Amino acid sequence: MSKKRTYWTLQILGWTLLIMFEYVPYVLEYGFELGEFYTALANILLGICLTHVYRLVIRKWNWSSLPLPRLALRVVGSVLWLGLIMAMINQPMDREMLEHNLLNQPLVFWGYYANWCKNLLAWILSYTVYHYVEQTRLESYEKIMLKMSMREAEAKVLRSQLNPHFTFNALNSIRALVYEDPAKAQVSITQLSNILRNSLLADRRKTVDLQEEIKTVEDYLELEKVRYEDRLRYTITTNPQAIYWQVPPMMLQTLVENGIKHGVSKVMGGGIIEMTSEIDNDLLVITILNSGTLGSTENLSNTESGGVGLKNTAERLSILYGKGATFRIFQYKEGIVCSEVKIPMLSEGVMMVGAESGTGS
Repeated sequence: MSKKRTYWTLQILGWTLLIMFEYVPYVLEYGFELGEFYTALANILLGICLTHVYRLVIRKWNWSSLPLPRLALRVVGSVLWLGLIMAMINQPMDREMLEHNLLNQPLVFWGYYANWCKNLLAWILSYTVYHYVEQTRLESYEKIMLKMSMREAEAKVLRSQLNPHFTFNALNSIRALVYEDPAKAQVSITQLSNILRNSLLADRRKTVDLQEEIKTVEDYLELEKVRYEDRLRYTITTNPQAIYWQVPPMMLQTLVENGIKHGVSKVMGGGIIEMTSEIDNDLLVITILNSGTLGSTENLSNTESGGVGLKNTAERLSILYGKGATFRIFQYKEGIVCSEVKIPMLSEGVMMVGAESGTGS
């Protein structure tokens, strides 16, 4: 049932029951009178009309968005005015009964007025509270959507960052290969093209399959081997059950790049990169070991512990997974630094959004 239909059903049913609650005892005590019956019908229609006008007013001027003290004043004022209207209109219709009672109870009109105010207060308060709660819920929803949009925009910026120094160094390495090993140069150009394409697509995809991310890492490491040659040695081990696990695009490449830049490149004789991916307690656990010594771990933005890349990794995981994902970098043992990422399984809804974003043009 639509909200509009529900509203009118409650209006008609509510006012009918309210008036009948007073009319039926009157009929049982004094007997049926056609005039009183018409008065009861008139009160039902009048109550519906007056409260509907109140509904139009509260919606037109958006009273539900007002602070509670100001809203309460308007509710009280509306009850007093509408109650007065009901009492003044009903007074002529009940004149005979009122004149009889006025002889013994001079304040009967105010009791009559108070009774209508009480009835109207119940309706107005119920509707106002409902409208206020509904408005608050909508505002909260809008705030959540705005926050999600802002976080998504921030995530796109973080996803699309690729170290320009890597591109520059890769092009220089390929240029040297053009004369020394043309076939290898062609392969390296393809690898660089793959990385650049994935970097451009990263701002349109929330997640990618782990196997796709690993392929990007492999292309990156092969390009770096052109530069470092035998000084860089790497191994990648992946649990076959984890290859379709959803991970943020270009995240592992960033961590591997950090390991080479702040570890392998500073070690005499080069070093190693070892990446493993396992599933543990419904979490994808990715560890990246690299040669080197970790500086300060107090702040991920510290240049000695990875610079902006590591800070972006932590922020991206927080935006996409909340507290479900964790990231840390620590000294695994002497001469070996470990970067560890734990990622939960994404819901189907998030995965579908990510897939739809990836198919955009």
